[in-house]
Amino acid sequence: MRSSHPLHLTLSLLAVLVLVASQTGCSAPPAPSAEQSLPFVLVTVAPNASPTPTPFQPSPYTPTPYEAFQPLPTATSSSTPIPPPEVTPTVDLSQLFPTSVAPPPAADPNLQPTALPPLTDNETVNFLLIGSDKRPGSSYRTDTLVIAILWPREGQVSLISIPRDLWIYIPTVGMQRINTAYQSGELTGYPGGGPGLLRDTISYNLRIRIDHTAMVEFDGFRRIVDTLGGVDVPVGCAYTDWRLIDPSYDPYNENNWWLYTVGPGYVHMDGDLALWYARSRSKSNDFDRGRRQQEVLRSIFGQALRTDTLSKIPQLYNDFSSVIVTDLGLGDLLKLAPYAPHLTNANIRGYYIRPPYVSSWITPGGASVLLPNDVELQQMLTEATTLSQVAVARETIKIDVQNGTTVDNQDVLAASNLNYMGYETSTSAADNRNYATSVLVDYTTAQDPNERFIILNALGLSETANQLSMPDPNSPVPYRLILGYDYDSCFRPEDLSH
Repeated sequence: MRSSHPLHLTLSLLAVLVLVASQTGCSAPPAPSAEQSLPFVLVTVAPNASPTPTPFQPSPYTPTPYEAFQPLPTATSSSTPIPPPEVTPTVDLSQLFPTSVAPPPAADPNLQPTALPPLTDNETVNFLLIGSDKRPGSSYRTDTLVIAILWPREGQVSLISIPRDLWIYIPTVGMQRINTAYQSGELTGYPGGGPGLLRDTISYNLRIRIDHTAMVEFDGFRRIVDTLGGVDVPVGCAYTDWRLIDPSYDPYNENNWWLYTVGPGYVHMDGDLALWYARSRSKSNDFDRGRRQQEVLRSIFGQALRTDTLSKIPQLYNDFSSVIVTDLGLGDLLKLAPYAPHLTNANIRGYYIRPPYVSSWITPGGASVLLPNDVELQQMLTEATTLSQVAVARETIKIDVQNGTTVDNQDVLAASNLNYMGYETSTSAADNRNYATSVLVDYTTAQDPNERFIILNALGLSETANQLSMPDPNSPVPYRLILGYDYDSCFRPEDLSH
């Protein structure tokens, strides 16, 4: 179904993953205690900031007609019962989500590149999460695109962030930025409209079948995050950018903007702050924005799990049907619900289309775009669309993280970083908070030095941390990591090797 509201990406994961999952492990970082909680947000103004700083302002839009959408059907909370989470699903995925991947039509055969066989199979359910900055009566582009690939039976997810300036072939249009495909599909009457053309564009160029699309508008994003009671985001690296002093202020008045800093720390964000953190890029770039968007997606997912969202699927579907645009019906979400016990936050792998997978290029028309480096990009996409046996194996490895420093929430940040590597985590109190260097205690009977190296290397501690060998088959956890002052929480998940 389609609606007149275009949407912002970050809430789409709530509609897709959060509404079909419940927490059974300890992968999501635990909420800090009242004594450990940070203030609502850390705010600073740069000491050399101008009283009227160079504005970070959206460019005015030229009004362009667009096709109207129709809202999702209203669902009732009592019409469909929730399947019990412990039920083991036996549904054939190919029947649950039938799809067709016919080659898209092309307007100019001379511009049409060769389509390659798809990378994904019917063991996955693939979602396209779309974010747009469209305003009423304006033209718009989809400047946020994330593919979420779900292996329901194994509880694995891959997120792939696509930069807006990716220069690819759009069926019936030709070579163009990917963020123009949605609007082209709406304006030209392409089968399936904007979502249909985006599906075919991604299938044709990235070889990934898209089964479902989901989008949420800016106001809807704020509303859903606030409904969850806010979201706790592990901000490992401090981030500073221009932000409106108040969301109600005129964005075209440069005096209404200030330099705003968030983190480092475990930061509680309301809907407006989470939206700013996921969208802003004036002092960074689209690649860094993709990283922050995935951070927020994972945090929303964890928050929804902690607040027992699964039991509220019909009610939430009804409440948010006016702000979430998706072809997923309530029945589809309920069919996925039995898979929830297999899915945890630690099983989400993050991928980003960025250098070296793309290179900057100037088109003959003078536009700055990103040209795919075919070999490197296809290697990364093959990994992202393949079920990771390494990730499945790491589900059984749990690491208890302790903060041996006086810097609050270091344990929560490190636990979150280890989740990116696929490790389950827990946190507990250290015997003291004066560790100069970190310590990794290995309680396993195997005593694998390679596994210890991977754990420490993921946190930048491979050269400084001490390692203790203490085999104990009765230990409740295989590993315990006590963080010292050598730990730097600034973390770049895009550099991880899965």
